[in-house]
Amino acid sequence: MARDELAEASDELRQAAETATGDTRERIYEQAEAFADAAVADEGPDHGKLARHLHVLREIEDSVGEEATAHVETARELLSEYREGVDGV
Repeated sequence: MARDELAEASDELRQAAETATGDTRERIYEQAEAFADAAVADEGPDHGKLARHLHVLREIEDSVGEEATAHVETARELLSEYREGVDGV
């Protein structure tokens, strides 16, 4: 399964991180790295892992400025789109 959505989500989060500061910036970068790694891994993340990432992104959205929020929202949408194609649940 192509994981282009995960790579795009990673890119969006990197852009969001550029406008954030401190711990929030680090948290966004961690999510971006996780998506970049998952995009090239042998197996993509399962529903549980995706749900945890979505939860973290919602938390991040509440703590960043307007510009970063737009990028985080886009990343969340891409992740949700990817999740629709994951077998299981």
